[in-house]
Amino acid sequence: MKNPLINFHNCFFIINIILFINNVDFLVEAKHNKLLHPPFKKLGANCDLYDGKWVIDYNYPLYNAKNCPFLLQQFDCVKNGRPDKAYLKYRWQPTDCNLTRWDGNDFMRRIKKKKVLFVGDSLSLNQWQSLACMLHSAFPSLNYSVTRNGPLMSTFSIPSKQVRLSYVRNALLVDIVKEKSKRILKLDSVATSSKLWTGYDILIFDTWHWWLHTGRKQPWDLIRDGKVLHQDMDRLKAYEKALITWGKWISNNINFKKTKVFFQGISPDHRNGTQWGKKPNQMQCKGEQNPVKKLSYLGGEDEADILLGKILSKTRKPIHMLKLNKMSQYRVDGHPSIYGNPRYKGMDCTHWCLPGVPDTWNQLLYANLI
Repeated sequence: MKNPLINFHNCFFIINIILFINNVDFLVEAKHNKLLHPPFKKLGANCDLYDGKWVIDYNYPLYNAKNCPFLLQQFDCVKNGRPDKAYLKYRWQPTDCNLTRWDGNDFMRRIKKKKVLFVGDSLSLNQWQSLACMLHSAFPSLNYSVTRNGPLMSTFSIPSKQVRLSYVRNALLVDIVKEKSKRILKLDSVATSSKLWTGYDILIFDTWHWWLHTGRKQPWDLIRDGKVLHQDMDRLKAYEKALITWGKWISNNINFKKTKVFFQGISPDHRNGTQWGKKPNQMQCKGEQNPVKKLSYLGGEDEADILLGKILSKTRKPIHMLKLNKMSQYRVDGHPSIYGNPRYKGMDCTHWCLPGVPDTWNQLLYANLI
């Protein structure tokens, strides 16, 4: 008969071996997460994630639009009949850094139990849809939901991970109020708009394109600047005043120990083909299949983007600007052109195909969340 004491010692030994292996696995995983999945690998002394070029990478795109069932058709260029596919294969390569490939598992660990909110116009919607597709493709078997919270807000959530990505449409950020049947744009108020901005862990804002609209597309009738009511005013100046109002509210009302705040740089449109060397009768982005290769993009720096950077640098609290303007200027090939919203017969050289350029914006957001 076997000695029960020997059996006990054997069991105790085996249990310790199992605990040791599990501990080693934990340490290896921790080291793996820390060392093998950094947001970027520094190569040079000055690492600027926003300075670089687009390179072909046959491992791209990061997901297949067919596997993103909630993707709006206006961004699904392949479904809308776009025949060329080269635009899907470009990856952003910073000059002095190597961005690691998107790691949905690592990103999910970082935003688990967190709430993310995108606030802005349809370019913000473009980025929100991109990030939702990127996360869904990383966890295709997990249950998810896409819900509408009123007419202007949508939320993508993965309940098992307690992750919520929301988007609220607010093209100007400051308030528009109705007074005597007139729509008044109040450059000094976010009292109404800001009610939806609290209670989030990550905020990403965006505004610009709707400041340029006139006629029927203009969302206001009059502009109030303090006590003065204007029929119209210099749009860049109005934009500046609105950003200052927004910045003051953010600095005074957001707890920066809990919440990280980002601002999406100005996303460029490509309506004027002469800016990248096309003839005057070729004014649109139709037919473009590759990025502009010249480092000196003929469109020049965007004055609204420059102004945005100056204002953000002066806010009392740290607000990170996603400097996507220059890198996106090269991507004349990235727009839907005639393969956008099937109900809209015009040319879309403003929004971006998905998969596409906004996926890189989100990869840079990921890098800056660390």
